[in-house]
Amino acid sequence: MTTSSVRQDRTYVDAQGVTIHYYVWAADEPRAIIQLAHGLGEYAARYEWLAGELVAAGYTVYADDHRGHGRTGLGQYGGDHAKLGRLGPGGMPATVEAVRRLTGMIREENPGLEVVLLGHSWGNIIAQILVNEHSADFDAVILSGAAFRTLRHMNGGDLNAKHKHLGTTGYEWLSRDQQVVATAAADPLMFSAKALKLFGLADSLRLLGKPAKGIEHDLPLLILAGSDDSFGGTKSAELLAESYLNRGGLTDVELIVYTDARHEVFNETNKDEVVADTLAWLADRIG
Repeated sequence: MTTSSVRQDRTYVDAQGVTIHYYVWAADEPRAIIQLAHGLGEYAARYEWLAGELVAAGYTVYADDHRGHGRTGLGQYGGDHAKLGRLGPGGMPATVEAVRRLTGMIREENPGLEVVLLGHSWGNIIAQILVNEHSADFDAVILSGAAFRTLRHMNGGDLNAKHKHLGTTGYEWLSRDQQVVATAAADPLMFSAKALKLFGLADSLRLLGKPAKGIEHDLPLLILAGSDDSFGGTKSAELLAESYLNRGGLTDVELIVYTDARHEVFNETNKDEVVADTLAWLADRIG
């Protein structure tokens, strides 16, 4: 990691009074900004190594700990790890709006620079919602660990069920890299990603949806998926890409499926390939 990627820890207060913790890894002369939205049951600093790779390629990275997660969640609940995952006042809509608020702050702090939204897993759901409603906020979008958001094509059950024969941590579904799995299992800020239990029925139903018809701003979109991802997988990612093209009307949609990779493609055994593909895609479209 380069010296210019030292993490800055910052906060802001959202519309409901929740203190949101967010982080900035600044490039010396940024060509663009990447806003990273993490998944359910994790937190932004897990992507520190990825931020370093992006900074080295000339991108400044912003990432928040979403409502109920990481330092934001600990602050909401007085340090009680058992309450992590509960979104707090305003639920899912307020969580999405807090991510959008950060986008606005990024624009104010970096006038003239393009902003790319990179959403992983639950963060990709947040990204899909934002693209439907506020596509002009972004210049490009990357979806990782993505799924077509229907009950049939997005797994809302036991995500580790098909991988539980491989170990006992409950995190085998994340990656083929056993160190990633072991680290996740030992991390006190990580917890089981069971949306219905954590969010309740109303907010869980808000996770469902499809690309909007005729998305207002025609932005380039990249979908990264593992063929062995129990959350979505190949068919689900293909349906999502097709829907963005045919229903959403986007003209630049690329899908890359990594054979045998699981849910966290940026934490997989072939992560160097994933980063290289991502940087190549960005270089063709941004900055």
